[in-house]
Amino acid sequence: MVTATPKKKPRFRLHPVALLNSQKLRRSFMDTYEQKSLFKYVIAIILLFLSIGSLFYTNYLVDKLEEREEREVRLYAKSLQYAINSQPGENFTVVMEVIEDAVNFYQIPAIYVDQNGFPQEKINMKFPKNSSRKEQEDIVNKSLAKMKQEHPAIPVEITGLGKGYIYYSNSFLLTQLRLYPFISLFVMLFIGYLAYLAFSSARKAEQNRVWVGLAKETAHQLGTPLSSLMAWVEYFRSEPSIDPSIAEEIEKDVIRLEMITTRFSNIGSVPTMKEEVVADVVSNFISYLEKRVSSKVKFYVSNELANGQTVLMNKNLFEWVIENICKNAVDAMAGVGEINVILQSPPLTKEIRIDISDSGKGMSKANMNKIFNPGFSTKKRGWGLGLTLAKRIIENYHSGKVFVKSSEIGKGTTFRIILNAKIIGEEELKKV
Repeated sequence: MVTATPKKKPRFRLHPVALLNSQKLRRSFMDTYEQKSLFKYVIAIILLFLSIGSLFYTNYLVDKLEEREEREVRLYAKSLQYAINSQPGENFTVVMEVIEDAVNFYQIPAIYVDQNGFPQEKINMKFPKNSSRKEQEDIVNKSLAKMKQEHPAIPVEITGLGKGYIYYSNSFLLTQLRLYPFISLFVMLFIGYLAYLAFSSARKAEQNRVWVGLAKETAHQLGTPLSSLMAWVEYFRSEPSIDPSIAEEIEKDVIRLEMITTRFSNIGSVPTMKEEVVADVVSNFISYLEKRVSSKVKFYVSNELANGQTVLMNKNLFEWVIENICKNAVDAMAGVGEINVILQSPPLTKEIRIDISDSGKGMSKANMNKIFNPGFSTKKRGWGLGLTLAKRIIENYHSGKVFVKSSEIGKGTTFRIILNAKIIGEEELKKV
């Protein structure tokens, strides 16, 4: 028969087999997300190699086509030179037509300039319909200036008169082919971006279903043993031979479990939101939490908000966020240090900022970018879900933001929560 409160409160210890299974499940959970990240990197590398390969192969084709076009223009220059220097009466009409057809086939714009620098022959030059002779001359001169910059002139020897020159530009086909790899790269990146958005949306939807299912199942599974425990509490109270303090201690743990059940139930459904005085919620919960962590951790709350400043929130879920961040801070400090909580609001805004700073070991920039990822944890037995849930609660349910404001190795970390406040009047807002 129990007659006195035990000197030392018994602690629950996980069975070694259950602990091993829990660690295996955690590793499996983290490996799943690591494999997904690895899969994304593999896909990105494959796309990069395909793009580079396409670029090099297209450049190879462009070089070959450019060489071919240069040969056609040189052949045209030789035929033109032969025709100019030929004896009167010789007929090169057929030969010139064949060569010009070859140049026209590739649509290579070319201009022959005589020994005096005046344009004479023009092929594959396009002029606007009904354009005047003056307008055509301007187009020819502009095209000639551009051709001089694109390719070296091909000389045409004129017997006894000096040299003429042929200038030319790349064909339309060659110009388009030069642009093709960049257009295809842009298209591939755009399609890849759309695929990434679709994949991310599908994955988030899947994660949401998992979160909801897990939360509902957890709340459901906790319901039956809680009812049984409450019955045992009432029984202990009704039994005169049992010390009443035992029932009180058990009831405290039952209330704690009921709060956890309520939190999971809220995660699994649309939570009820109420106007709450944010400073009171934070201060009261910090007082509650301070008694349940290491006595070597000191909490300091600085409230710079206007009196009665309220926020639309779900109190149970919001306290869960504070708890997750503070417990991570306690772990980072190895149970020894300070946690400072500052509540403030920039003047004339609807924004409330809650900064939670610790004097722990800090974190690297790489870890700062991954700290909210599901499955990421720096603790051996951590599941890496606490901060993920905190981010979900703040962003999805409270339409706010939570992020690592700053962190320095060996000095500590500051988390910032941003909430949308309810304006409580001009006079009180001026006091902020």
